[in-house]
Order: sequence, then structure tokens, then C-alpha cells
Amino acid sequence: MLRISSSSYSSLHVPSICGAPVNFVLSFLNPSSRKVSNFTRLALLHSTTLFPNSRNFQFPTFKRVSTMMGRSHSCSRVITASYSAGSGTGGSSGGDREILVQHLLVKEDDQKLLLDLQKRTAEGEDLSDLAVEYSMCPSKEDGGMLGWVRKGQMVPEFEEAAFGAPLNKVVKCKTKFGWHLLQVLSEREESVLEHIQPNEFHVRLQDPSFLEEAQLIDVREPEEVAQASVPGFQVLPLRQFGVWGPEITTKFDPQKDTYVLCHHGMRSLQVAKWLQTQGFRKVFNVAGGIHEYAVKVDPSIPTY
Repeated sequence: MLRISSSSYSSLHVPSICGAPVNFVLSFLNPSSRKVSNFTRLALLHSTTLFPNSRNFQFPTFKRVSTMMGRSHSCSRVITASYSAGSGTGGSSGGDREILVQHLLVKEDDQKLLLDLQKRTAEGEDLSDLAVEYSMCPSKEDGGMLGWVRKGQMVPEFEEAAFGAPLNKVVKCKTKFGWHLLQVLSEREESVLEHIQPNEFHVRLQDPSFLEEAQLIDVREPEEVAQASVPGFQVLPLRQFGVWGPEITTKFDPQKDTYVLCHHGMRSLQVAKWLQTQGFRKVFNVAGGIHEYAVKVDPSIPTY
């Protein structure tokens, strides 16, 4: 599991969502994906959902880090996820695709309520509104929104139902947690997270058009940036995530190539992965961080 290098995050407490601890929320995870980083816990602690309730879904300005997604991906050079603005006309086939899911959860023995809610959605009531009122899942605070998910991140029964569901159709499934009514609002195609080596990044920096076409984010703390920096980066300190996180898609364009930098490449990888969950199409983590950039490319930059 990747950890934030700053010691101030090592003792971060487990927050609660709607009175339920994050560990309960994470129980929806596929067992192999349940480990989460301290950054993910920090994101859960500070995030705010701004998803519209309309079925005519527009890309959100911010959303809670998915309560059914893990953050224990390996550090392979290229990490695939999904991206597109298109919604398609049928159910997603999974694979390298992601789907945007909302749901509500009721007790296994509450069949009367389940049938009533099914009837109400069939008559046109919005599933998100019903989730706020009736769902047992802590995601009710977000209208039942679970965010973008892909195969291998959810319990099998929920995953099978979600990836087989036609877009916008409310379907039901049963898991060990109870009965779910779920709705797939959109789907998107492949996006990429890459590790870019300092030498290659330096070459790109020499192109006069690079800074016009790309966006650079430094997630180190101000005192670190004061010691060593690379021109062109906008500083978004990780400790201030609660301030800049909810505004990330208003400050930056998810369609543009985005490069993330930190001291040794660990914190930036955490943020790069999170940017993918926010719909950023192509994200680059500067491998080894500014330390390796200084050692291998620009010795005029101090190391610390």
C-alpha cells in the first residue's frame, strides 16, 4: 500500500460518513481491493459531492472518492482506467470500461419496501431522491452516488448486475448487505495514468507549446517548494486538499494532459490516481519526483 510520505498523515483517524465509519463503507469492496491509502481516507474526510440528480448527467465538478473502489493498485508503468463523454445506448461490457453508478440499499427482509421503491422508480421518481430517504448505505448522503467503478472493484453480485444493466434503467440485485436498486447513469472509455521519467519530462518542458497544452500540479507543501521547484507548476499542497479538491475541475481541464509532481513521486501518484476518478483523461506522475529530476536532469535544483 502506498503511503503519504509526510509523517503528519500516518496517524490520520478513520472518518465517518453519515454516522458510519469509512471501514463500513469499504466493506462493499471486493476483498482483494479493500486496502486504502491515507490519502484516500483524507479524500473521504474532506470531499463533497456535487452530482446533479438529473438523469441527464453532466460531468460533475467534484465527487466523493468512490465508496466501492479500492486504492491498492500496483505501481505498474501504465495504469488503465476509463474515460469518455459518451453514454452509449446499452449496458457496459466491462473490461477497460467504467460505469457511473448510483444505488440504494434496503434490508434483505424488507421486501415490501423494496417492491414499493421499485414501483416508484418505474413511475418516474428519481432513485437518488429515494436513496436519501430510504437507503441504509452511507452513500445516501450523496443521493446513493457511488462514482465511477470498473470490474474487480465491487462484490461480485453487485458488479454483475451493474455491468449488465442498460443505461438509466433501475435494476435490483441482492448481496450479503441486502437488496440494492441500482442505476447506471453513464459509461466511459479508456483513460491512462503513466509514470513519466525525469529525462523525458525535461524534453517536453523544452517545447514552447508544452505549457500551453498541458497543466502541471505540484502537491508538495509550501516550505518544500521554497527549497526546490520547477517552473510552470501550480502548487496544490496535499494538506490543503479539503480546499482545492472540490474545485479541481473548475481550476483544471480534465481533457488536458496533466502532470503531477512531489518530492519522491509517491504523494503525486496518490493524487494522480485520484484525478482519474475525477475524470481527467490523461495523467502523468513524474517518477522519482523533484528529487530524481534534480539528480538526473538539473543539478542546479537543490535536493532536500
